[in-house]
Amino acid sequence: MAASMDVGLKRELEAKVHAGERLTREDGIALYESDDLAWLGGLAHEVRTRKNGDVVHFNVNRHLNMTNVCTASCAYCSFQRKPGEKDAYTMRIEEAVRLAKAMENDNLTELHIVNGLHPNLPWRYYPRSLSELKKALPNVSLKAFTATEIHHFETISGLSASEILDELIDAGLESLTGGGAEIFDWEIRQHIVDHRTHWEDWSRIHRLAHEKGLKTPSTMLYGHIEEPRHRVDHVLRLRELQDETGGFQVFIPLRYQHDFVDMQDGKVRNKLQARTTMATGAEALKTFAVSRLLFDNVPHVKCFWVMHGLQTTQLALQHGADDMDGSVVEYKITHDADNYGTPNKLTREDLLELIRDAGFRPVERNTRYEAIREYPGPDPDRRESPQAMRV
Repeated sequence: MAASMDVGLKRELEAKVHAGERLTREDGIALYESDDLAWLGGLAHEVRTRKNGDVVHFNVNRHLNMTNVCTASCAYCSFQRKPGEKDAYTMRIEEAVRLAKAMENDNLTELHIVNGLHPNLPWRYYPRSLSELKKALPNVSLKAFTATEIHHFETISGLSASEILDELIDAGLESLTGGGAEIFDWEIRQHIVDHRTHWEDWSRIHRLAHEKGLKTPSTMLYGHIEEPRHRVDHVLRLRELQDETGGFQVFIPLRYQHDFVDMQDGKVRNKLQARTTMATGAEALKTFAVSRLLFDNVPHVKCFWVMHGLQTTQLALQHGADDMDGSVVEYKITHDADNYGTPNKLTREDLLELIRDAGFRPVERNTRYEAIREYPGPDPDRRESPQAMRV
């Protein structure tokens, strides 16, 4: 239960943040216990402004899920299907290429690919799919596969993760995705994850990717059965790995979703649903703020608007986030679960308007966070034009 923080501790934490000092585990837990969201948001905004000024990044991307067939039955997941289920699907590579090719008209810069852990697809399917997609879309970055998928590829191929990554990079891989992280602490993880990839293998695979020159995102699934101390532990593990490799570009808190039974078969696959409530907007903003304050060595914090709604996303930009993700289009992993009211697609113009409306200056980026195009910020002559919080 959040409570008023001791004034002395509040001033001590403020002084640390102003001085750019690293916060401890105890500091992180204390921040979560504070009920002063405006104060937390102000501190996080100071840090995001120090790192990224008045910029909010976005990209023009599309998500491609080539199969939803999965050997795992993770407690929170509504995306997975078992072989033979009515709406289970697996794309032929030619079909995936055709679908991706149809997405390229909006000056697409990134294709984001995540799949289920298919029990029968051969290993060669994956590098070949990247190779064919790269041939069809030579100017589009391929951000593909979670560490969990790479671990699965080790099992089905008999190759090491190092050899697998080399082949995928040769085929066009530019970045892994950040998924499969969920919550690393075993106290929680054993109840939510139904596959073999835990912190040891997840970190091993990202470490290898970083050694090979890839920059990757990191994620955390929050708002289910974990407690704030588990979130703090999760971020500090990532922070320590970042101290070692410097390979994480962005941290993405992902809001756990309930399953609103809008799928074709009417089944509720979310096994946590009966004993969980989804995080409120205030809890989401607190999570962004504390994450930004703790994760001092990662340059960017992203609010994935599909999982948070547009209003909470705009507010998150005032609570530590500096990235809105992209135009997305049909994010099946969440849209198979929720009925949360987010659109399937935001155009470039939609994103520009949302960012300016929140008081920031939009910058379109690529997968490597290099600026592709900078846009004007909010119109200063518009009377009701919002302004970013002053630090």
